[in-house]
Amino acid sequence: MTQSTSHDALSAADLQRLVIDTLEEFKAQDIKVIDVTGVSPLTDQFVIASGTSTRHVRSMADKLVERAKANGIQPTGVEGQGEAQWVLVDLNDVIVHLMLPQTRAFYNLEKLWEVSAEHRDGARSA
Repeated sequence: MTQSTSHDALSAADLQRLVIDTLEEFKAQDIKVIDVTGVSPLTDQFVIASGTSTRHVRSMADKLVERAKANGIQPTGVEGQGEAQWVLVDLNDVIVHLMLPQTRAFYNLEKLWEVSAEHRDGARSA
């Protein structure tokens, strides 16, 4: 999953940079990138960030989709925009989780995926 399928699309590294730049520009809080290469069959990178309100989370997701499309990336899916406590934007090589702080604390995806990545890395060195 390191390269996108469209000829005009960004590389996975460029896509990650686009995601981070967009989230920073739109004032996302506590942006975290987790490498799940070899751990998740769905993607290589998770990006997790918080928004200050449901309106903020929703608008960040909208801008991210807009920027991705402008750069040749068609999102595979966008979920959760109705309530906007947790919006998932699937960009294939990068899956973005935009959450309210309390939702993020409850689900604690960072801990879940970091433990999985540590397990993967431990298995590689054994």
